[in-house]
Amino acid sequence: MGTRKQLLEMLDRGGDEYLSGAAIAGKLGITRAAVWKQIKSLQLDGYQIEAIHGRGYRLAGNHDVLSEDSVKAFLGSESGAFTLEVYDTVSSTNTLLKSKAERAPDWTVLIAGKQTAGRGRIGRSFYSPSGTGIYLSVLLRQNIGPDPGRLTTAVAIAACRAIEQCTGRTAQIKWVNDVFIEGKKVCGILTEASVNYETGIPDCIIAGIGFNVYPPSDGFPPELSQTAGAITESRQANLRSRLAAEFLLLFRKACENLNSVELLEEYRKRCFILGEPIFVLRGEERIPATAISLREDFALIVRYEDGREEALRAGEVSIRPTHR
Repeated sequence: MGTRKQLLEMLDRGGDEYLSGAAIAGKLGITRAAVWKQIKSLQLDGYQIEAIHGRGYRLAGNHDVLSEDSVKAFLGSESGAFTLEVYDTVSSTNTLLKSKAERAPDWTVLIAGKQTAGRGRIGRSFYSPSGTGIYLSVLLRQNIGPDPGRLTTAVAIAACRAIEQCTGRTAQIKWVNDVFIEGKKVCGILTEASVNYETGIPDCIIAGIGFNVYPPSDGFPPELSQTAGAITESRQANLRSRLAAEFLLLFRKACENLNSVELLEEYRKRCFILGEPIFVLRGEERIPATAISLREDFALIVRYEDGREEALRAGEVSIRPTHR
């Protein structure tokens, strides 16, 4: 475990008590100057740490440290159903879990507070700053079936339910795998399969999701500022751990019956683009269409301006502005 993560966990366990720089330095085997540098780094990443001369350091009352112990506490009696690893920083939880997949058991879960090379769909990067989000990947082996697309929809529904249970905010889905709140994207999903070439059926699936829990202290990058949002503006104690645990519990439950009518109907109700004008994206081309309905296999039925209809099983769409 790295020094930074050890320091965060010490502060988290310390609760309202101040920990002196000397005590932290002795525990971690570093100098007091090194402790101060680590504290400043954490503060820059959005962690609210109080420092009082002569007393030491503590996390503010609304601290939100993402740790294995805190996630397990919110999982409660179900924590044994998951093999859980929590990191401060990784390149990408999907990439790291893929490297462990051969020996990892079903329902292995990797969670990180920051990604240096987060990945989105179609080769895009996924903005993953420290201290503001949850970046999580789940390895699935059993009962995944021949259509991994259904798992993506289960991830999206579980994410919406978890957000609503933890914050009370209404979450919706933009087909096929983006979660929105009040017109801004707050979650992105990337599902990747390892396919058996003889059967054509996935051996395992890695379902990855990134939650924008809080807005970055210096705002989203310019290219994301008009489309990206956060689940909540105000920092809440242990919200990230609670949200991660709630998502895992709800996702596991949704996976018990991926073919249920209830799952399809909930997805349809949450899919806010149905009946709306959209663009179907094909490379650089943006084709005007209207999202008509969602089939039982979660294919999106679109109608183009010439009246032709098409069922989209994969791909991407964007919301088309209207003048009303």
